[in-house]
Amino acid sequence: MNSPEVILLAGGTLMIAYLLFANRSRLPLKQAHAAVKAGDAVLVDVREPGEWTSGMALSAVGLPLSDLHGPRTRWEPFLTKHRGKRLFLYCHSGARSASAAASLRREGFDAINVGSFGAWRRSGWPVKN
Repeated sequence: MNSPEVILLAGGTLMIAYLLFANRSRLPLKQAHAAVKAGDAVLVDVREPGEWTSGMALSAVGLPLSDLHGPRTRWEPFLTKHRGKRLFLYCHSGARSASAAASLRREGFDAINVGSFGAWRRSGWPVKN
């Protein structure tokens, strides 16, 4: 194999790995909504308080990512109360919720990134303003 073929093969392998594993912790919104509605999970908006003015999923609890990685004044009581429950996290784009879910999983919580608030809104699930 010559050098360009090796580079293409390596790039293709990396792309396949990314597609298989990048969104592994995500859950389809339809399943997330059903679990929250049934009381099997708690929905958490990890955006910052100023972002909540654009709306929030109706059943979501607002807990900023900065508090999770900081003093945990809001997060600690929430985590104590909901230990053992599934936690579904979303943010503006899905990036911060992925980070929060990974952090919480390292601490032993069943935390799953469900993506973005925009996707939640576009799916037609209930939103409060």
